[in-house]
Formats: sequence, C-alpha cells, structure tokens
Amino acid sequence: MNLTHRHSYLFVLPCALSLLITLPTTRAQTGTAAASSVDRQASGDEPTDPGPLATGLSAKLHRKDIESAMRKVADWQLIDAQEKFNQQWTYAALYDGLLAASRATGYPKYADAVAKISEGFDWKLLDTRFPHADDQALGQAYLDLYRIKADPRRIASTKEVMTRLVGEPSDPKKPIWWWCDALFMAPPVLVRLYAITDDRSYLDALDRNWWITSDLLYSPTENLYFRDAHYLDKKEKNGKPLFWARGNGWVLAGLANVLQYMPKDYPTRNKYLAQFREMATRIAQLQTSDGLWKTGLLDQEAYPMSEVSGSAFYTFAMAWGINEGILDPKVFRPIVARSWAGMISHVYANGRLGSIQPIGAAPDAFTASSSYVYGVGGFLLAGSELDRMERHEKHSFKP
Repeated sequence: MNLTHRHSYLFVLPCALSLLITLPTTRAQTGTAAASSVDRQASGDEPTDPGPLATGLSAKLHRKDIESAMRKVADWQLIDAQEKFNQQWTYAALYDGLLAASRATGYPKYADAVAKISEGFDWKLLDTRFPHADDQALGQAYLDLYRIKADPRRIASTKEVMTRLVGEPSDPKKPIWWWCDALFMAPPVLVRLYAITDDRSYLDALDRNWWITSDLLYSPTENLYFRDAHYLDKKEKNGKPLFWARGNGWVLAGLANVLQYMPKDYPTRNKYLAQFREMATRIAQLQTSDGLWKTGLLDQEAYPMSEVSGSAFYTFAMAWGINEGILDPKVFRPIVARSWAGMISHVYANGRLGSIQPIGAAPDAFTASSSYVYGVGGFLLAGSELDRMERHEKHSFKP
C-alpha cells in the first residue's frame, strides 16, 4: 500500500525554530501519575484586550492568501503555546493542523515542531484511563510522522494501545465511544494503523464501534449527532433538539479522516459515505449569514455569536469532500468560501484566532478574543484542504 504524502517535505530543524520550541519533557505524562483531566489553562485563554484585528489578510480563495493566513495563525500559536505543549486531545488536534500546514505551505517548521514535541513525549500516548479515546488522539500525529520517517519508535506506543483496543468487547450497552467527539479522536488512529500495517483488525474494530456510537447518537431525522446520551432529550429554547456545533464538527472531520484511508472495497464504506453526505448537506443548510455556525445548530437566535472551531472542522471536511469528488463543488464551494471568509474575520493582528468556544460538551458562552488550540488546529486543517482545492488536485464529482 502506498503511504506517501501527496506533498513531501524534510523534517530539518532550523536553528531559529529549535530555539523557539521548548522540549515539553516536563509535561510528558506516561506513567500512573498522568493527569486524566484536561489542562484547561494550557489549551487557551480569553484576554480582555487581545489587540486589533488583522487588516492585511485576504479572504479570497487564492493559494497565496490562504497560505498567508495559515502561516500567520500557526506562527502565533507556536509562540503562544511554547512550554504548554502536552499529550492531551486539545493539543492533538493542533498537531494535526500544524502537520497539514507544512504539507500545504511547503514550510517545514510546523511539522518539525511537532516532531520535536513528539520526541519530548518519547512518542508515548497517555494511558491511565484506557480505553478513553481522547488519550489516543495524539496517535494520529505520531502515525503521520512515521509515514515520513519509518522509525519504529514513533508508532510503538500507539500500536500497543490500539491493539489492546481491538481486543476490547464491542457492546452496544457499554459503548467505548459514548460521546460523539470520540469519533475524531480514535477512529483516525485505527484507520492509519490499518494503512501502515495492512492489519484489517484495526479497521474492523473501528467499524464495529463506529456504528454502535452512530446507532446511539445519530439522528436520522436531523442528520446530526447528539453529543452523548444525556442530550438525547434536551431541547433548545425554541423547543428543537440540542445539537452542538463543535460536536458535529468532530464527527464530520472524523468521517473525512476515516474515509481518506478506508479501502474503496471495504464492505461498509458506502455507509460512511452516506452519513458524510447527509451530515454535510444538513450542516450547510444551517450556515449563518456571516459564513459561520452558531454553537447550538437548531436555535440560532439563542446564541449571539458565531463560533470558529465547529466552523473550522466543517470547512475542513467539506473542502476535503469537494477535493475527493464526494461533494458537489457547485453546492459546497460557496459554503466553504463563506466560512473561510468568516474565520479570517476573527484573526487578530498578532495571529491570534478568536471566537473559539472553550472546552465543553454543549453550546456555551465565549468571547471574541477566546482562542483555544483545537480550534486553531481545525483552522489549519481547513486551510490545507482549501489550498489543495485551489491546486485543482481533486477527483471528478460523482453524484
């Protein structure tokens, strides 16, 4: 199986970047003392005075403009997060975005930073609350880096943990992935391990557990996911079901991530394609006039501000779907163009990306300055697929 990236780059650590990025050895958590709770303070903040918004960025879908915005945001995030890097899911999404930024822009420093950070973690996953998917999310970055340099150390921990996961019973009464966010965290790791090892057990475990979660949380009426079973009966102020924007962003991006490596002849692939198209179509219908989405998808009037992280993951997944010939560009290109423009309007002069909801499980308040690393990761992933769209490296659309 060909595992070569569409765009390759060398992982050479420039001296300047080596000085900039601090090895996070003090935050590596691999033993029994590892914290199971998320380090909220490390993942972002909401300053009272974030400074002025950026004025030199263009929202046009031209490669130079897309890449300029990606670099501005990525550069700021690398500086802001130094000495805060950790192995938790919040940063895992950022690392995925930084790797995508290097692929898109050709600048190796973002991927070099992730490689150096990973060395500081000794390429280990957190493993104190197995089989929790959040602690497995970092495996995606390790595996993507392994595909560039096939050093067995880079995947040893991930392979061991995910092999244990394959052996876990798949019980609909006790779902392993009981919350929808998990579909972004663990399945992309399993499908990459399949692609690297050609061991179908990883793919089959993914498939069994995905549809258990889908049966529990997916609404075939609304074509959206409830965050978890506690929300199945919760309502918005207008009486409609409560569907969280970022939660559905995790799922739609997870679907794109899984389909990217799932074989064309896999027996249930068409089910994933159908769910991807259903969700993308429904989410597109809920886009607001500013190009973004509200944190509560079915009661836009209840939420005063549009939110960036959910919007970013939607944009990434939809642009990927266009590039792969899965979504109709005539329908979805205007959607992603508006959403990219909406996100660009929330970039500050120093590169901070604002209007990102803090860690949570449902729609909640945030400020214009609110910036969290997972939202930045989503933004960079979105930019990478929009950049690819503008390179015209895509398949013909097949309805």
